[in-house]
Amino acid sequence: MKAIQVNVSGRVQGVCFRAATRDEARRIGVAGWVRNLSDGTVEVLAQGPEDKVDRLLSWCYQGPPGAYVAGVDYTEVPADPSLNTFSIRY
Repeated sequence: MKAIQVNVSGRVQGVCFRAATRDEARRIGVAGWVRNLSDGTVEVLAQGPEDKVDRLLSWCYQGPPGAYVAGVDYTEVPADPSLNTFSIRY
């Protein structure tokens, strides 16, 4: 089990980044959440098997059509056993 916290910067708000991240995470089979931050970035918490988490992280470098990802910063964090799906947080 691997868990990461990701901060994505660039043109990532107002381009359906959160919904696309949720859909991609569910397709891959990763649990966690995604939310917009007040500084214009998007924060993602993702956990699951290492290969699946790494696939979602790789996807974050591009994002959905219409997004422009300028930077991705991430760190490994402790897994949260209460997370069993992927959701959008508001």
